[in-house]
Amino acid sequence: MSGVSTRLVRLLNMVPYFQANPRITFAEAASDLGVSTRQLRDDINQLWMCGLPGYGPGDLIDFEFSGDTIDVTFSAGIDQPLRLTSPEATGLLVALRALAEVPGVVDPEAARSAIAKIESAAGTLSHASGSVSAEPQPAPAESHAAATVREAVRAEKALVIEYYSASRDQLSSRVVDPIRILLVGDHSYLEAWSREAEGVRLFRFDRIVDAGVLDERSAPPEPVLQNPPDTSLFNPESETETRLPSATLRIAPEASWIVDYYPLREVRELPDGHFEAEMTYGTEEWMTRLVLGLGDVVTVLAPVELADRVQTAAQAAVSAYQTAMATVPAEVTRPE
Repeated sequence: MSGVSTRLVRLLNMVPYFQANPRITFAEAASDLGVSTRQLRDDINQLWMCGLPGYGPGDLIDFEFSGDTIDVTFSAGIDQPLRLTSPEATGLLVALRALAEVPGVVDPEAARSAIAKIESAAGTLSHASGSVSAEPQPAPAESHAAATVREAVRAEKALVIEYYSASRDQLSSRVVDPIRILLVGDHSYLEAWSREAEGVRLFRFDRIVDAGVLDERSAPPEPVLQNPPDTSLFNPESETETRLPSATLRIAPEASWIVDYYPLREVRELPDGHFEAEMTYGTEEWMTRLVLGLGDVVTVLAPVELADRVQTAAQAAVSAYQTAMATVPAEVTRPE
């Protein structure tokens, strides 16, 4: 479990813990909760900012300190059983099902169990409003690689992964020290310290072909662990992306789906129905393959070097096809 998840679980349990142990000392509570006294004080300061909507002084969790002891004076209902309205249950079920379909983020079986329990608890509301499905959904299949990576992150173990790099179109083996799992947009990523690159890298789960847990602790450099996740590459306005090369594309009207499918910037619809847009990319090799795969519905307008490379690659492909067809016996190619 990541540091953030561990702390969240601890924070959710702290108020009931203090209510069950009134006037407990900081030292005793820290020992029971398995944290330092300083971390306990930081957690309490965090809880002071949590509470009920309105989030005014009378809505937030509150404590009373007498000497070195702690007592809860207002729990903001965190110690009460959760009661969901029908819309709340529906929203939670939709979110859980979406998470269960993203590899590596949650255990699909655990998600299915939670979904079934919520559906069961919300059954009365479901029949009344029809907004919550009464039928449990099957747990999506989880790949061996995704399950292995998730287990390594939880156990804080190093990993060896077989990873497909789309930008280089090649499979490579890497030894990494997992840090955390991130959800960015519609994809999950393993954030890890790459020993080969000697730096932090993001590995997309659906491109991790295989994974194996090593018999050694995950040991990324300590300064790396103190840094928040760096997802600036996915921000169209980030400095990281503005440093990447950019291509100007002309997209045919029948391929308008590309505008929604790929991360394009400055999309302009032209009078003839075509679209013109900017797209950043990591390497020319990757961008050339992408454009070739899209066929004649996409044309590279700039930079000239990329347009020439795409044209050269297309001509080479046609030439190779013609050469291959010339060697095929006539009786094979002749139609019946």
